[in-house]
Amino acid sequence: MYKDHMLLMHELRSYASPKARITRMLNAGDLIQVRRGVFLDAGNHDYSIMSLAAVIYGPSYISFEYALGYYGLVPERVEALTSATYCKNKNRTFQTPLGNFHYYYLPASIYPYGILRKEEQTQGYLLATPEKALLDTLYKAKGISSVKSLTSLLFDDWRMEYERIASMDSEGIAFMAPRYRKKATTLFFEWFKREALNA
Repeated sequence: MYKDHMLLMHELRSYASPKARITRMLNAGDLIQVRRGVFLDAGNHDYSIMSLAAVIYGPSYISFEYALGYYGLVPERVEALTSATYCKNKNRTFQTPLGNFHYYYLPASIYPYGILRKEEQTQGYLLATPEKALLDTLYKAKGISSVKSLTSLLFDDWRMEYERIASMDSEGIAFMAPRYRKKATTLFFEWFKREALNA
């Protein structure tokens, strides 16, 4: 389990200088600094990489490529953990000893929908539904100006399976897609209504 700076200082309060003790622990490799103010004891594997994502930068939930990989919607294994945030107007990346964490902002109008609460190592985290993860990823995709470029991205570049998309929750897509106010998600919704729902 991660520790913030305040908890760590409390645990080390018996030392003459807790700050100096933290520095020595970091230098000795007994303590890992994930980012400023967030620490893990070295050798402690009882942490959830998924729940840690929201601690590193939040509010956020896991989405985009990592969530698509989690659901098996894309064939490649996704290493970097990708999350959605809002009202930041700036994407962020944190390179940590535990891996890279990427955060992409979304409009506040769509952020709270299509999110599930999950647990890993008894620690909670938030994860996009398959529909939300796909729409989030389309929102930040570039160069989608037509149905042809959309389907090329889905099936040629991302190598997604038509049947998996066709089986997605149509009500969820109908509710969320217009709220992005983005051409890519609008095109996807129109294509989904015409193709997937009639399959």
